[in-house]
Amino acid sequence: MIVFDLECQPSRHRFEGWFASSDDYASQMARGLITCPECGAPDVAKAPMAAHVGRKGNQQTIPHPASVPQHAMTAPPTLPPEAQAKLHAAFEAIAAVQAEALKSSRWVGKGFAEDARAMHYGDIAPDPIHGQASPEEAKALIEEGVDIAPILFPIASPDEVN
Repeated sequence: MIVFDLECQPSRHRFEGWFASSDDYASQMARGLITCPECGAPDVAKAPMAAHVGRKGNQQTIPHPASVPQHAMTAPPTLPPEAQAKLHAAFEAIAAVQAEALKSSRWVGKGFAEDARAMHYGDIAPDPIHGQASPEEAKALIEEGVDIAPILFPIASPDEVN
């Protein structure tokens, strides 16, 4: 999905247009499907938009339990309401504990397996870390006796957070 600020040329009314892609916008413009919602003018063009500036790469964000996707904390509808409430409370508690643990942990990204292995064998000082590992890397670490645990609720890596 892409959002453009649009402006009708005769009256300068500004509005947003949501499109599947830039090509979708161009196609709709060519077919005359885009008009000003305020005055109905068909003479519409893209308006200047503010540039998107991402977060600095050295900033780390830890998700608050409230930012855990709701679907991850919703019990299946087949459970009785009291069981659903207990399960929801348990998910919230786990998310809160995970968020607290991640505050004292360092993001290592895709270097997780390498760093965890190096700490296990004493090549580098032990340090709480979190990052990404493929299922194969995780299985190999477990087979080597490296203590690891999955992060139960998904988090965004610092370079993916706006």
